[in-house]
Amino acid sequence: MDKAPSNLAIMGRYVLTPDIFDKIDETEPGVGGEIQLTDALQKLDSIYGVAFEGKTYDIGNRLEWLKTSIEFALDDNEFKDDLVNYMKSYI
Repeated sequence: MDKAPSNLAIMGRYVLTPDIFDKIDETEPGVGGEIQLTDALQKLDSIYGVAFEGKTYDIGNRLEWLKTSIEFALDDNEFKDDLVNYMKSYI
């Protein structure tokens, strides 16, 4: 696909009504033989979302997971000083 169908993203949480189960039953298996929830969601009459303003983290690979973990640790007053001291001694 040359162009994404939307500039929206799912941030990993859903609140679903019971009618999703009928849509899942109607959904054919996709890649790998799995029924995809997103395919079933497309069959709903309406979907509501919330515009999120803030920083998001993509921890889909090890480097991004590590950077995210470090960032959160540096924001934590309990661990920040110890982590900074450790990194200084290690580097």
